[in-house]
Amino acid sequence: MQFVKMNGAGNDFIILDNRDGRYSDAELSEIAKIVCHRHLSVGADGLMAVAKAEGTADFRMQFFNADGSLGEMCGNGARCICRYGYEFGLAGERQTIETTAGIVTGQRIDRRNYRIRLTDPTILRCDYPVELEGTTYPCAYVELGNPGLPHAVVPMEALRDQNFEALRPLGRGLRSHPAFPKGANVNFYEIIGPDHLIEKTFERGVEDFTYACGTGTGSVAAVLTLRGEVSGKNVRVDVPGGTLWMDVLRQGDTITDLYLTGPTNLVCRGELTDEDLV
Repeated sequence: MQFVKMNGAGNDFIILDNRDGRYSDAELSEIAKIVCHRHLSVGADGLMAVAKAEGTADFRMQFFNADGSLGEMCGNGARCICRYGYEFGLAGERQTIETTAGIVTGQRIDRRNYRIRLTDPTILRCDYPVELEGTTYPCAYVELGNPGLPHAVVPMEALRDQNFEALRPLGRGLRSHPAFPKGANVNFYEIIGPDHLIEKTFERGVEDFTYACGTGTGSVAAVLTLRGEVSGKNVRVDVPGGTLWMDVLRQGDTITDLYLTGPTNLVCRGELTDEDLV
């Protein structure tokens, strides 16, 4: 089984070519659970399969979280798969990708940097307080695409100084809170300067912190733009794996476009020989 491993600002993925349809969704789910395990196999936050488009897009992205659950979409994954599509001759410098949550468009900036238009917010609640163990957190709630990818947006003071270990209990508690019927990716953020944020995300499906979350970054930027706390233009978001950039276009209280730009890294390509794969 041939594979490519890539990461986008530390959010890492295993990519398979499934254009011939050899693997069903059920098989890809099982493959993801095996090969994404960091101690027993290659290790990754998720698995992506490149499939034939059902419509007029260049190709389709099938995304599975490390726990084998189907993901609606992944922003950093989409940037990586755009690079895969360009370098493996599936699309040009501008491309269109089908995802479970809707159409994503991508653009090659240079060899390592790619820009994508995220799926639109279908739910965006800037004021969505959540109580957990006697404390009320001033959350916002966003779903991107349809079906929507759920995100909690949570301000956190001194976020730079808080490591994953310290934040994990709160991340885990909010991720499964009844206020979020689908569960949620929990995006902690702190504004540290004009159009400059820090973000750390506890991801649903990985069930831990990752080094970056593209849709989470888009959700945070969308909320803060509507609140007037950032301009929405070239907003810098520092994540544990690097730096991402957001551009948010709005008309009144409606977000019309979310653009995510950031680095990719083609780590390796080779053959999966994991003996746990049947």
